[in-house]
Amino acid sequence: MDNYTMLQFFEWYYPADGSLWAHFKNEAVRLKSLGIDSVWLPPAHKGMAGDRASGYDSYDLYDLGEFDQKGSVRTKYGTKQEYIDAVKAGKEAGLAVYADIVLNHMGGGDEKEKVMVKMVEPDNRNEFISEAFEIEAYTKFTFPGREGQYSEFQWDYQCFSGVDYNASTQETAIYSIQNQYGDGWQDVLDLENGNYDYLMLSDIEFRNPHVREELTRWGEWFYETVGFDGFRLDAIKHMDPQFFNEWLDHLRNKYGNEFFTVGEYWAPYDLQSILDYIDASGGRVSLFDAPLQANFFRASKENADYNLTTILDGTLVQVCPQLAVTLVENHDTQPLQSLEQTVEGWFRPIAYALILFRQDGYPCIFYTDLYGSKYQDTGNDGEEHEITLEKLDQLETMLYFRKHRAYGAQNDYFDEPNCIGWTREGDDEHENSGCAVIISNSEETAKTMHLGERNADKVFVDYLGHVEDEIVIGPDGSAEFKVKGRSVSLWAEKM
Repeated sequence: MDNYTMLQFFEWYYPADGSLWAHFKNEAVRLKSLGIDSVWLPPAHKGMAGDRASGYDSYDLYDLGEFDQKGSVRTKYGTKQEYIDAVKAGKEAGLAVYADIVLNHMGGGDEKEKVMVKMVEPDNRNEFISEAFEIEAYTKFTFPGREGQYSEFQWDYQCFSGVDYNASTQETAIYSIQNQYGDGWQDVLDLENGNYDYLMLSDIEFRNPHVREELTRWGEWFYETVGFDGFRLDAIKHMDPQFFNEWLDHLRNKYGNEFFTVGEYWAPYDLQSILDYIDASGGRVSLFDAPLQANFFRASKENADYNLTTILDGTLVQVCPQLAVTLVENHDTQPLQSLEQTVEGWFRPIAYALILFRQDGYPCIFYTDLYGSKYQDTGNDGEEHEITLEKLDQLETMLYFRKHRAYGAQNDYFDEPNCIGWTREGDDEHENSGCAVIISNSEETAKTMHLGERNADKVFVDYLGHVEDEIVIGPDGSAEFKVKGRSVSLWAEKM
């Protein structure tokens, strides 16, 4: 089977000019030619900030850029028809298209309601710090611009378990709604802050059967309207796993479609909680390898002090590779974001080598590494910063080699703290396949590695262009491979 690669086709600061869907439509054929097999597109529905919304502030799931709501018809990324056309173009180009699903919370309610709540201790969400009292909350969603088209369901406070704003006093806090479905939060696996059910805005109440039924109806409508191939699930650590178990089972059974699904359970230093989610979901979903991305971040900061032999320790790809979606960066980790954990530029080619040329994991590359990005935003210091992220010039070469040549048995040489490597011996299905990868986070060095006798006497060169020498593989299939300091070299047969 050919190596598959996913692309996250957006970044947080993509211009709010309605151009993304058309941009993807125009790029689809080229992306397939580069070695991309699937594309994760951002949330397509209307957010509470209208045409400035990223979509992670869900307002109306049925408004894909069709109705005049929240000050605009289109979304940040374009119109409904442009989205449908973009998905169609991607599929025609041979790409699988994954839709971003944001069902943990909603924002921008149309009307206020009087709601009984208890105030919650932020650092221990299981501790109430008030008796029940009444607030006014924007928990009534009537979607006046849509006027009941596609669904007449209206959301009220019984559909939510918590809010963070009291409109009558203009105070911000975490309020647990006292509805008929429970006196407190829903059970979730993540125990940060005691219980991490509540994340932001109006937290959806999945104990309400009417909510589950409506979101299932919406899932059917969304698929029948757009025709995507799979899902990226947002913020699943804040949700009861049972909901998505039922939701995915229903859609998969109804349409006879696998619907490849990857979930965002962002726990960079807590592999066990990620494994617990896999257990709770019965392996229905793949998960982003947040611990691996955290290792890349640390390695890029610690330079030669980082022990490269441990780069895969505590990662999902190490213990459950069949469900690991590996990554170097995403929209949340990029500079000035709340979860900023940006891999330094010198280490990014190394990190990509580790996810693209090894046999395990389903790599997801990030938009800015293919296209670059420039933007301004306020940092944690309260100051305005201008950020320029250059595209990774070597990435297209790396994508080609993943698709065509990184095959065969893998031999690991994780034996020196500052220099690691591995080889892929190649196979009969992929012509001229086989390669050797060597990484240094310190000085220029070399390492003897075995490529198998099938590669004996072949001439290898560094296709990343860092080392100019040619290497002849010995009769036993071994050779000494070189690498520059703080660099990665990709050695393969000279063509």
